[in-house]
Amino acid sequence: MTRIAFFGHDAADAAVRRRVQAFLDDGLDVTGFMMRRRDPGTLAWRNIDLGETRDGAFVQRIRQIFAGARFAAAAKADLAAADVIYARNLDMLACAFLAKRLASLDTPVIYESLDVHRLLTRPDVIGGAMRWIEGQLLMRSAGLVVSSPGFIRNHFEKRYPGGYQAYLVENRLAPGANYGERTCAQKLSGRSDQLPLRLGWVGNLRCKRSFELLCKLADQFPDQLEIRLHGVPSRTEISVFEPLIDARPNMTFFGRYRSPEDLAGIYENLDVVWAGDFMEAGYNSVWLLPNRIYEGGYYCTPSIAPAGTETAAWLDQNSCGFIIEEPLGETLPALIEQLIGNREPISARAATLSKLPDSTFIQPKGFMADVIRRSLVAHAAV
Repeated sequence: MTRIAFFGHDAADAAVRRRVQAFLDDGLDVTGFMMRRRDPGTLAWRNIDLGETRDGAFVQRIRQIFAGARFAAAAKADLAAADVIYARNLDMLACAFLAKRLASLDTPVIYESLDVHRLLTRPDVIGGAMRWIEGQLLMRSAGLVVSSPGFIRNHFEKRYPGGYQAYLVENRLAPGANYGERTCAQKLSGRSDQLPLRLGWVGNLRCKRSFELLCKLADQFPDQLEIRLHGVPSRTEISVFEPLIDARPNMTFFGRYRSPEDLAGIYENLDVVWAGDFMEAGYNSVWLLPNRIYEGGYYCTPSIAPAGTETAAWLDQNSCGFIIEEPLGETLPALIEQLIGNREPISARAATLSKLPDSTFIQPKGFMADVIRRSLVAHAAV
């Protein structure tokens, strides 16, 4: 059994848990070396706590890289038992390499980049320093895992050509969980045009512009549109959240949800999903492929995305969503008005989603084990 030391930025993060679960489902052994931003509760894996970090507190997070590396090195027996170190995001990659050095180990390291942070795209000295650090660590890594081909084309190929072996691992659902039946019948039959249209924003609620667009939609269609928000809002990006929702009777915030337990209930009660992101406009937000297009797609709920993004390209490739051009303040309300009056376009896209194979939305069993195996084989051959 291949043993993985997983360096994660937050043991409570849903995406971190999903990746660990994918490893476990593939028969791999995982020991976590993870920081936390809140109480992670019960974990499905053995975990070495590397200390607490705070969202948006970059100076504190940099300090915690060094502290976390010392904690990890102190658990040398657990770290040395691993066949490979898997580090999620750049700060944990730095922590992993430092811990490896402190513990005098030569374990191969795989870098998982699920977001290209805004600091890495800055044109100034700070951005240059961050890219130098990433390039140095990437060059020493056994493999690079990305969730979108946009990250390769727009960042890694441009910044570090030829300096890595990349593997595409989309943000699909983990293979071992029970997601229930693909509840497409309701979507295919269509809901009455007399009922309010239900628009959802699900997952990491971190984009201020998206939130503002949804608030304006709620005001424009007070009786014909319901906006349902599920997930965790980023307080550093959206400083005023609940009061703006409470002021609008047709907006509801349901809070944190469990995956996969709550997914069916969430998407059964949505007609369409908002899949736009502008937190790092022009860069990461354009390049990413979000979880919600896979979650919603499995339950036959079409997404809406801005044109010119990797998300829009995915929807276009699969003919399964709605793509709108700028200015979104005009085109999004126009689309919503159209869908309020005629639900047939939603049913047509739901039908397309229902015909796509489950593997479009759920990662095949053995996929992550194969990525690890290929990375280690390629590394051993160097």
